[in-house]
Amino acid sequence: MKRIEVEQRAILIGLAGSHGYGLNRPDSDYDYRGVFIAPKRYYLGFDKIEQKDTGWDEPGILPFLDGNQDTVIYELRKLLNLLSGANPNVLELLWLPTYPLITKTGQHLINHRNIFLSKKVKHTYSGYAFAQIKKMETHRKWLLNPPTKKPVPSDFDIEAESPLSKDELNAFLEYLYLLIRDKIEFLEASEELYKLLTADIDFKGLLKQYTLPDQTLKYTQNLTNSRKDFIRLLQRSQSYQIALREWKAYQSWLKNRNPSRAEMERKSGYDLKHGMHCIRLLRSGLEILQTQEIIVDRRIAGDVEDLKAILSGDYTYEQLMQMAEDLVKQMDAVYVKSTLKSQPDLEEINNLCIELVEMQSWG
Repeated sequence: MKRIEVEQRAILIGLAGSHGYGLNRPDSDYDYRGVFIAPKRYYLGFDKIEQKDTGWDEPGILPFLDGNQDTVIYELRKLLNLLSGANPNVLELLWLPTYPLITKTGQHLINHRNIFLSKKVKHTYSGYAFAQIKKMETHRKWLLNPPTKKPVPSDFDIEAESPLSKDELNAFLEYLYLLIRDKIEFLEASEELYKLLTADIDFKGLLKQYTLPDQTLKYTQNLTNSRKDFIRLLQRSQSYQIALREWKAYQSWLKNRNPSRAEMERKSGYDLKHGMHCIRLLRSGLEILQTQEIIVDRRIAGDVEDLKAILSGDYTYEQLMQMAEDLVKQMDAVYVKSTLKSQPDLEEINNLCIELVEMQSWG
């Protein structure tokens, strides 16, 4: 859809990012997040759209979005799916302090925002926080022990044959995932394992991200009717592709990182922005479990100066990691006592979706 069509059907656009958190500096970018309801053809026909995140140089009707590349406006159904999954970035959209655009339909959505809160926030907020930690650890490793050369197949005992390509690896691992999933599906005692395999954890992504451990190779060989030498080549090719991916990521990091951020990272020994977001996410998750509300603006939450101190490098890496560990322990304790429901009511969310679409009118 063209920008002007999305803006005409937008029900809510909020100012997110550093401005939403109260952590913005004079040179901070403006991050806008919003919701629109697509017309009838996208609901009943073959056309599909999930979000608008490009094309802000096109003609539009909202001047504050002109040329802004940090803008994402979600189609309603995509947004509701993310909200029901307790996605932290999207949940925040309904609690932002500033909305440059809000319609009667958008206000109706905000009035019902609490139906999306559940105990799932413990897992999603801590999961997003751990993703920040993972980035910090990767950058810290590059700072303290940077790669010295591009990996080659011989580093992984691949000599006579060529390593499997990324596409070949992914095709085989996709096949392996389907075999495992189907094998478990029909075992009655493994129903919960099957649900876990297909829903809550991205096992397919894990298979593609990590090298198969030695203890799984024989089982994999038998399950897939593969040759032993092929399975060994598969494992070595995985290690090679993972090392190559890290080398490329390292080169991109060296080339593209912000100079001032890089200097702060060099002095402190870790990425301060990732560290700040890690703590912000854990504190927000803890607050939701305790209060059943989301405080996006950290000035209201009362820890904005502390978060700024992290950004200034006032905490060592060890202090920050201890802070994160303590917050996780608090979340574990509060989770048990929290009065939030375990899962959101999908029927209630479905009914809200119908209400919002009917309020907007399809046109």
